[in-house]
Amino acid sequence: MSEPSQPRAPMQSLDEALQRLLSAVAPLAQSETLPTTDCLGRVLAADVVSQLDVPPADNTSMDGYALCASDVAQVGSVLPVAQRVPAGVVGAVHQSGTAARIFTGAQIPVGADAVVMQEQCEPLPGEGLGSVRVNAAVQAGQWIRRRGEDVQQGSAVLAAGARLDAAALGLAATVGAAQLQVARRPRVALFSTGDELVMPGEPLKPGAIYNSNRFTLRAMLQGLGCEVVDLGIVPDRLDATRAALREAAARADLIITSGGVSVGEEDHLRPAVLAEGQLDLWQIAIKPGKPLAFGRVNSSDGGAWFIGLPGNPVSSFVTFALLVRPVILRLQGATRLAPRGFMLRADFAWPKPDRRREFLRVRLNEAGGLELFPNQSSGVLTSTVWADGLLDNPAGQAIEPGQMVRYLPLSELLQ
Repeated sequence: MSEPSQPRAPMQSLDEALQRLLSAVAPLAQSETLPTTDCLGRVLAADVVSQLDVPPADNTSMDGYALCASDVAQVGSVLPVAQRVPAGVVGAVHQSGTAARIFTGAQIPVGADAVVMQEQCEPLPGEGLGSVRVNAAVQAGQWIRRRGEDVQQGSAVLAAGARLDAAALGLAATVGAAQLQVARRPRVALFSTGDELVMPGEPLKPGAIYNSNRFTLRAMLQGLGCEVVDLGIVPDRLDATRAALREAAARADLIITSGGVSVGEEDHLRPAVLAEGQLDLWQIAIKPGKPLAFGRVNSSDGGAWFIGLPGNPVSSFVTFALLVRPVILRLQGATRLAPRGFMLRADFAWPKPDRRREFLRVRLNEAGGLELFPNQSSGVLTSTVWADGLLDNPAGQAIEPGQMVRYLPLSELLQ
């Protein structure tokens, strides 16, 4: 007697599914303190507060001459050069009626109120440091960077929840932060099931396929700062699948698989998750990527969340970018979870839209419009390499050339 068919899960929108995922998953409680140089891509667990003004004193943004604007009565005025002020000199005092030779980053001598760039000055020989002819009108304050104009002491320059890029690390260093408190990396277990899967380098027997999803998903996880627990390919048996889930739940915060969980499939992953925890099967109203499984695998120390992605490579890629990425960022306590989208011009026609919300593989052309990859099948992984973004097309919406559409850069979806 055959097993009763499972009831088909109701279709839900992408926004509904994402909200359910984010409502269920809470940020990890643990953090660690690391050298600032080691924090690229990490999420701040505490504000970075400046202990100093930046710049710490008035300084010049140009090589030139520091002086008082009132001493330059007219263009062509000549002033004796009384001193030379390189960067690093502290406490120089301006002498009325003179100029000081000064170099970018040097502190402004006390009493001077302007800098004239060297291109507008003519050095003249003479005793000592000679003199200088000022060949431009001078306004008080010109080319001076004021103390604290960039950062004021006591201000938070980076907020908890920010993901640290190169500019953020530079800013942290600017305010003297040698170490940063960051969220612990999420540990994510990844494995595949299916006797048809083989690894590149192994013989490809009839009926076998190379396990591309393992490479794609592992790389996407690493790009988001995860510690990947790669459990490889699990034998297609119920006992082996349950054992892999138990190991994953003991070692990870989140378990990711691809394939084998859509309604009605005869495989061991769905019953294994149900035996080891809880599982919901969702139908998401998007194309590609309709089936999604979400649940939890129990363990003695609390267990791990489980997300089962579709098996087709593009479906797996898209659902990870749209649904798994925000979950991983939430685990790290990030405050910005949604990718930024941009309205751009479509340079193609899409006359037969799907009834589901579509994510089409596109790329930006030199004319500032979007080109469409000709084959939008969920099995065509070449489209994800060719593309530099996804076009977020509402359900049932045809596209005409010249129409403005929403573009999601892959750079926003993969990091």
